[in-house]
This record gives sequence, structure tokens and C-alpha cells, in this order.
Amino acid sequence: MDFKFTPEQEMLRTELHNLLTRFDDRYWREKDDKWEFPQEFFQALAEHEWFGITIPREYGGAGLGLVEGCIVTEEIARSGAGFNGAMAVHTNVFGIEPVIKYGTEEQKQRFLGPIARGETMMAVAITEPDAGFDTTSIRTRAKKDGKGYILNGRKTFLSRFKESKTVLIVARTTSLEEVSKKTQGISLFVAETDDPAFEAHRIKFAGRHSVPSYEVSIDNLYVPEENLIGQEGQGFYHLLNVLNPERISVAAECVGLGRLAIEKAVKYTKERVIFGRPIGMNQAIQFPLAEAHMKLEAARMMVYHAAHLYDSGEPCGAEANMAKFLAAEAVYQACDTAVQALGGHGYAMEQDVERYWREARLTRIAPISQEMILNFVGEKVLGLPRSY
Repeated sequence: MDFKFTPEQEMLRTELHNLLTRFDDRYWREKDDKWEFPQEFFQALAEHEWFGITIPREYGGAGLGLVEGCIVTEEIARSGAGFNGAMAVHTNVFGIEPVIKYGTEEQKQRFLGPIARGETMMAVAITEPDAGFDTTSIRTRAKKDGKGYILNGRKTFLSRFKESKTVLIVARTTSLEEVSKKTQGISLFVAETDDPAFEAHRIKFAGRHSVPSYEVSIDNLYVPEENLIGQEGQGFYHLLNVLNPERISVAAECVGLGRLAIEKAVKYTKERVIFGRPIGMNQAIQFPLAEAHMKLEAARMMVYHAAHLYDSGEPCGAEANMAKFLAAEAVYQACDTAVQALGGHGYAMEQDVERYWREARLTRIAPISQEMILNFVGEKVLGLPRSY
């Protein structure tokens, strides 16, 4: 099995790297400090046509695979942008998979083109305050009303809602009590975020300050039937088919951030002289950095193995989950090790690694927790009894 990138893929990385040098550590430090969305960065990627990597060409994208998409987001995170950069443009790089896979021709033309051109973003509203990872227990309802639907409910941890023009909403069209299987009766809808039926409040997180997340209430939102994505009542199954690429792409971003942290720590420990010698000569510094590096490399191989399987049309559920688990663990260890290697300076904002550390903690929780992945591997891979 050859994990070597093609010359075209290497050129993709090099060209993106050259563009990303415009945005230095100071830029990202200031954006994080001011809780500002990186609009200049977003616009630069749009102008140089870096969006829509996996969106088909006929809808304005590049028509490339998940491997190329992961190369792009890994490089963005590694550039110094971290998750503030990678997650600000995540949906524009990859598009919205439910629309790509299950949208009508008219929906694809209407929604995907503006995303690929960077004219808009689309937020995704799945999680609810009382449901957590149990999507089948969502309470947001969509009731048929003539040629449309009326939606009511609440969503939380909704990234980039106010910065987006549209939002993909997961709602129940049939109540849980009326279905034979709890995975039935869920549907997907697209709505305009400026509709007065929405009320959004920002949630302030410990990290990733430049990418806002919101809690959103939905009060009698009207959605026309032409904005129903896929089949009514089959939305849960539509989501299952697109969760793997999300986990793989987030894992790629983890690897990029982890490599950034290690590179920053290695540079510092080569230059920092204490007791007449660079601190990088000390095994107490070397060994943790070497271990973190190896774990990142192992996670990186799983990421691109999973992405290759996905692009080849092969089953990749286990690999996607394992890639996300390994990358989340590796990035947190890498960033924590970097902070420790820099000592007091590692805890100072001007050195940036404390920001990486704050960002890395998120991926052990989202988009799926480490514990839920262990549940999946225990049940689906090892054949153990279901534990939840």
C-alpha cells in the first residue's frame, strides 16, 4: 500500500502553502483575541478558488476527492491558522454532503454553486440541548402545511449560523411515538438564516474564538417543500452516509494542528539555551516531542487510508471513526507537549501554543466524542454487546 501523494496532490499543497503565508501568527492571534471571524482569510481562499474541493464540477466545484480535501484542510491548520482557519472554511472546502448526495438537480445548482464560489456558507443544525449525540431523540418538529413545512424547536452548538446565508436543519416529520423504528421519521431541510423565525445566541467557548457557535430557537419557521433534501422521513439514513467524511476531514485538521504545535516546539527548544545548552538536547524534552510526533504520523496514515477508502467507494466506517479518535488523541498530546516544552512561555498567548492547546481539546468531544467512538469500535468492529 502506497501512501505517497501524487505530483498533482503535492502541487496542490505547495500552492496553498504559498497563499497561506499571507496570514501570519499575529493575524490569527488577533482574530482569536478579538473573537473575530477571519473574513480576509475566507475571502482570499474564495478569490483563489480553494473552495468546493469535493463538490462536482458541474455545480461549481473542483470535483476532487476526500484525499485532496484533507490535504487542503490539514495544510490550513498546519499553516498557523489552526482550527480558527480550518473550521472557518470547513463546509466551503467540502461542501454539504447531504445536498451533494441526496439533493435534486435544482437544489444542487441552487445551493452548491454559491458555497463553492465562497459567496455564502451553509450551517448545519443537528444537535439539540436535550438530545446530545442521540439524534433520534431530537424534538424539533416539521409539520406539513400545504406546499411546505412549519418547523419549531431548538438547536445548539451550531457553528457559523449568523455568518451563513443558509442552514441545513434536521427535524422530525413524524414523532418518535408514531414510528416503528426510532431512526425513521427524520427529515432534512434548508432554510435562510435571516428568517425572523430564528433567534440565535452565541456560545463562548474556551477555544476557536474566531468560529462562532450558537444556540438557536426556531419559532414557526416556514420551509417550502422544494427545500426538503432527500426523502421525507429518511433524513437519519441520509446523515449516516455522510458522517464518515466529516470525521475523516476533522481528523485531517487535527493532524495539521498537531504538526504545527510540534514544529513550533522543536524550533523553540533548538533556540532556547539554559545552563549553557539548548533545552532540546535534554531527553526530558526530546522524548515527549518524539513520542507526540510518532503518534501524529500514525494518525495521519489512518486519516489518508480512510479517505482513500471513501474515495474508492469502499466501506470505511471503522477507519473513519478510528482516524478521528487517533487524531484527536494525538493532537491533544502534541499541543500539551508543546506547552510543556516551552514552559512558562508556552502558557503565554504571544507564543500561540496555548491557543493550539485550547483548540485541540474540542476534538475529544466533537463532532463525536471519544467515548462514542469506543462504543462503535467495541460493538461494530469487535462484535461486543451494545453498551448504550
